[in-house]
Amino acid sequence: MGLSNSIQDQETQAKIAEECAELMDTQVAAKKGISGIAIKTAYRALKGLGPNYIQRALQGLLPPALKAVDPIWDEGIQAGDPVAHLSQNREKTAEVLLSVTDTKISKAKNKIVIATYKQVRKSVKGDVEEAVPGLATIINNYAHS
Repeated sequence: MGLSNSIQDQETQAKIAEECAELMDTQVAAKKGISGIAIKTAYRALKGLGPNYIQRALQGLLPPALKAVDPIWDEGIQAGDPVAHLSQNREKTAEVLLSVTDTKISKAKNKIVIATYKQVRKSVKGDVEEAVPGLATIINNYAHS
């Protein structure tokens, strides 16, 4: 059974999205310098779209993201530790996750979301790579093997 099949429950997905939003909050808060200011400004704009906007957006991205990460996760299971495998392959994992958000943004209607994403897309890959170990741990806490 793939990762996307093991985490289909809406409540579980909501918990994962909540933990991922907390992970994002922590990562954004730690950003420094001019690029940090840009990321913080963009993140604040998204959070300003409404209460729990980030969490709801993450929950909407979760099913396609889990499906996209399935092959890498399965490789990790075969290797004995999917969290370590995703962490060791964070560049590949980040690319897969960003392809999901790219697809989602291509269908978005909210101009603030589109503009914000386009503003940070090129520079955000490293941030996503940094988040992979935390994300992998969160997913592992809910995955049913």
